Amino acid sequence: MEAITSVVTASLVGFFARLYMLRTDYRQYPSYPQGYVIHLSLGLIASFLGAVAVPALLVKDYAAATFLALAATQFREVRKTERETLSNLEPMELIPRGNGYIEGIARVFEARNYLAGGTALFTSIVVLILSQYWSLPIAIFGGVVGGAILVWLLDGMMIGPKVGDLANVRGAEIRFTGPLLMVEDIVIMNVGLETARQRLLKEGIGVLIEPRDPNSKATLANLGQRQAILHDATSLLGVEMDVGEPEYIPLLRRHPVTGALAMAIIPGEKNTVALLEAVRRTPILEASVRKPLASQAGRLADRHRE
Repeated sequence: MEAITSVVTASLVGFFARLYMLRTDYRQYPSYPQGYVIHLSLGLIASFLGAVAVPALLVKDYAAATFLALAATQFREVRKTERETLSNLEPMELIPRGNGYIEGIARVFEARNYLAGGTALFTSIVVLILSQYWSLPIAIFGGVVGGAILVWLLDGMMIGPKVGDLANVRGAEIRFTGPLLMVEDIVIMNVGLETARQRLLKEGIGVLIEPRDPNSKATLANLGQRQAILHDATSLLGVEMDVGEPEYIPLLRRHPVTGALAMAIIPGEKNTVALLEAVRRTPILEASVRKPLASQAGRLADRHRE
């Protein structure tokens, strides 16, 4: 009876953990309701597999426990499926996410299935242990509380750094030197049409992203990270451009010496404060993280620069 109760309780806790981690935000993914059905179904499967692992080991049914290895293989396929889905949708984006952002999203969806299974496994262990000393209702309550605490901790640990943690983000002046569009001293692009220049000066907003150290400088230099910043900014504030208007495409250019990034954009909502906050809250992609200061050569180069 205790084993069945632990499996049912753990499966439900794991399922609700996956439901808690399933959010549709400004990234507009997963889609509703089809995406919800797919991910919740996989979350329920992961939860059940995690819940039955300990009871199966207690009765020495080692074959049942090997299903965890099979589940890991299937969840790797989740990453592949999400990557392919988002890549197929990429041409429809006015400002694309970029391959780095897509890979990061795919990894998150794979990891959340593991978290659902791990939560169910932990809940099952708590219920089985408590049931040896207290009544079954108390054991169930303890398992639910323990699973909820674990979900809260794990979900918090999955929140990575943002651009605002690595760099100072501030507004900057947009100006022209001849036909060259510049944000402070960084050249963005050549704008030939006078009407486009006047519109950029009137409606555009300049943003300067200044890395705080060599690690930040190397991370923000990644092209995928720069594309992610552009995508998030335009997703949140919109952009006043359409297909076939290259002079209004928001761009991020890098200062070759300081590593600072400059962006010129005509947002749908001209709100500098909101734009700066959108840039600060852009997640740092796992694939873009660089830490040259972790090596002896990087530290020597940094000291030489100073």
